[in-house]
Amino acid sequence: MPARACLEAALQRSAEAERSGALVPLHTEVVHVPGCAPFVLRRLLSDTPKHLRPAGPKPNPFLPWDPALEVQRLGDHHALILNKFPVQRGHLLLITQSWQPQAGWLQPTDWQTLAQVEADTPGLWFFNSCAAAGASQPHRHLQLLPRLDGEESCPLAPQLQAQLRGEGPAWPWRYRLSARRRFGEPDAAQELEALYREHQASLALGSPVSDPQPRGAYNLLFDRHWLMTVERRCEHWAGLSINALGYAGCLLITPESDRAWLEQHGPMALLQAAAMH
Repeated sequence: MPARACLEAALQRSAEAERSGALVPLHTEVVHVPGCAPFVLRRLLSDTPKHLRPAGPKPNPFLPWDPALEVQRLGDHHALILNKFPVQRGHLLLITQSWQPQAGWLQPTDWQTLAQVEADTPGLWFFNSCAAAGASQPHRHLQLLPRLDGEESCPLAPQLQAQLRGEGPAWPWRYRLSARRRFGEPDAAQELEALYREHQASLALGSPVSDPQPRGAYNLLFDRHWLMTVERRCEHWAGLSINALGYAGCLLITPESDRAWLEQHGPMALLQAAAMH
């Protein structure tokens, strides 16, 4: 597979899907709030998408998934599709072709397929384990924001890398952060799965050997250098919906957001309020 084939296919399919109306990009603008750097805050200019509206019965958008959003089928178990409501072009979802619960344990096949995609198109991966962690759908899906060579994966990546070097303070909530050593190597999937299970055990979220599913809500984020797990307490605070991207340094402001609270307390207080301590 040529380098960046997944990204190139995603961008081509994005253009086709937007012309047909299958893809509905969200229009946003960056807003500058004093004291919030290095967080990137975007204000939503489009109508609030369905997955950010109040909860209620929802059809499963992945059974079946919209063929206009399909980028590639990966074996018999996974497919790579476009996020229907992207802020960034090329936002990809790695979904299971058959039903698997978002709240269940990630399986070896998930990691193996993910590593296959990552070797072609690296970027920021994230996973919201359930509704309390920001998941909008109960069908298993991991998300990828592709990045170009030399581009930081997320606004907080420099802080995370500094923590790994022992140069930065730890954050005041329950999380685990580990360096990756095997990116792009044949055993990358095994390393990712081992770190995932190590973090789950360390945060007392359980083990697939003894628990039918994790014992609590969490976010998973990783790029080619690090993997982080954040234990979550709630999904909303001060009118902001906070998923894994909040802990990467990206926040979306909607009409329901309490911007005055954010300006007074800052984004780190927001993340602390939504995480377990």
